[in-house]
Amino acid sequence: MSTQTLTYALYVCLECGWIYDETLGMPERGIPPGTKWETLPDDFKCGDCDIQKRDTHMWQKLPV
Repeated sequence: MSTQTLTYALYVCLECGWIYDETLGMPERGIPPGTKWETLPDDFKCGDCDIQKRDTHMWQKLPV
């Protein structure tokens, strides 16, 4: 049996500084903890300023 280490990241909105933490998700918006950025819908928006995920130049990935 192999063990797989899951890696998570933080995504920072470059417009306002809001952070999406994959380990926390956004339960208040129906996104459970552990939800990877890649699996969020393209119309996902920043929790503060509404920049959309598809505006990838506005998000920076930070490994944790």
